[in-house]
Amino acid sequence: HWNNFFLRFCLRLVKNMKAYPFVLHINCKTFPFQNKVSLKPTAQPVSTCSFDSLSPEELLVFDSLRDVILWPETPSLKSNFSLNDTSDPRQSSFTILPRTGRGNWRVGDQLQVSIRIRDFHGRPKKSGGDVLLARLHNSTFHAGVAGHVVDHRNGSYSAFFSLLWEGRAQVEVVLVHPSEAVTVLQRLTEEQPDRIYFKSLFQSGSVSETTTCNVCLTGTQQNFCKYTDLRTGEPWFCFKPHKLDCDARISHAKGGFRQNLQSTEEKLFQCGVNMKVSIPASGPKNIDVLPNPKGKPQDGNGMTVKARPSGYYYKGAWQALDGTRVHQFNSSTISQCLKGKAVHIYGDSTVRQWYEYLTNSLPDLNEFDLLTSKQSGPLMALDYVNKILVTFRSHGPPIRFASSPVSQLHYVANELDSVIGGTNTVVVIGVWSHFSTFPVEVYIRRLLNIRKAVARLLSRAPGTTVVIRTANPKEMTLYESLTNSDWFSLQRDKILREIFRKTNVRLVDAWEMILAHHLPHKLHPESDIVKNMIDVLLSFVCPVADF
Repeated sequence: HWNNFFLRFCLRLVKNMKAYPFVLHINCKTFPFQNKVSLKPTAQPVSTCSFDSLSPEELLVFDSLRDVILWPETPSLKSNFSLNDTSDPRQSSFTILPRTGRGNWRVGDQLQVSIRIRDFHGRPKKSGGDVLLARLHNSTFHAGVAGHVVDHRNGSYSAFFSLLWEGRAQVEVVLVHPSEAVTVLQRLTEEQPDRIYFKSLFQSGSVSETTTCNVCLTGTQQNFCKYTDLRTGEPWFCFKPHKLDCDARISHAKGGFRQNLQSTEEKLFQCGVNMKVSIPASGPKNIDVLPNPKGKPQDGNGMTVKARPSGYYYKGAWQALDGTRVHQFNSSTISQCLKGKAVHIYGDSTVRQWYEYLTNSLPDLNEFDLLTSKQSGPLMALDYVNKILVTFRSHGPPIRFASSPVSQLHYVANELDSVIGGTNTVVVIGVWSHFSTFPVEVYIRRLLNIRKAVARLLSRAPGTTVVIRTANPKEMTLYESLTNSDWFSLQRDKILREIFRKTNVRLVDAWEMILAHHLPHKLHPESDIVKNMIDVLLSFVCPVADF
């Protein structure tokens, strides 16, 4: 086991040396029995990166997740590549395949769609790796369900849909990114993990300085301030000020974004051309679904069901398929459900949206002005009559918010360790969006720390309800695709689900709830979708049978 670990460690160093001029040299001549590490002093620049210091446990988890986030090989790009040779959504097409055994489509069947990707010349692509999203919907019934896309790695794809309502069902397939764009996104993460950077203000008396901070910095060893959290081991680095000590740091803020793309590469991220563009049908794009005469799902009309959705919309309301009966809550029933409860929300702005929804929906839930940032918090609201407490606090760095005091930047795992818990406590966690530009190792470490804290919380207070919000698709521009692309979000979403798969937490599937809805994809979804998310959350807290 340790021999394999040491070999992986050597390989990771070799891989990282392509991007960073490390001065750490490993003597592997006596491997595997007398491994010697020698440090050669040098004045050359060095890189310090939080994802180069994974523990043996974290490395094992990372290795186990490789298959979960494995993406088909994408085309390599020459400096003078032609856009005409890349995936074109308008030249591509999808085809609805006939029902197995022929006959009419019925509720409970599984619909299969074949997708063929072509380039701007109309030539079939020979490789996979395109980012595709698919949904089935009916605008009259306000119904929709996410499809499951399978990449055959030869330019063809299949999308599978569960037929869950009677009547018309229309297929929609969207090209989010051509495979060539994924090549660029992968390279950016490997070569420019610090393309989003942060700033910290250092101050002592009348002297103040601002320096750059990040999960990865390049300089001399003496120029770094290392802010490793003592409890979680989460590292963070800033350049040391010229005149002040490292302990003079008082604030954290988003610094900026460095874009380093060739002009030809920018053409791969064009709205309305090859990014978030619908693919046309080669024939009918609608089917008519009849009732199931047996009154039971047919489980894919004899086919192997490729993937079961977590739920679907019907008449605008989310219907969960995991056994949860989703109740439709109004202000009165929300107050009734949360009476005597504390709801603690931790994470990014996508769960801060839930805090804002609750404070706006409950007339007796009054927000206290704690004189803190409205972006990062901490925020608190109290309904004294019904004894309802709702709080929000952002997760620790990396966090792309406006300036916040360093004293208020807390890691979620540490916050969970301070929660008493119990049957009247609800914990909501949403951590994903701000990790998109960094290597997945950074995200894995953060989730492992949170998972351990959740396990400790549920061990001392088993009745605590813990709910995690997943990632979601969003609107795409060039900037958004390079910093928070759906492809990045999809990878992190898979990691989150796998890490918490065997834990006693509930998931609000934001990915499918936004993908299946008729409203446009947004990082912060419209109020109709947020209401459905809150309905799912409260149905976990107050099951319909008991409520």
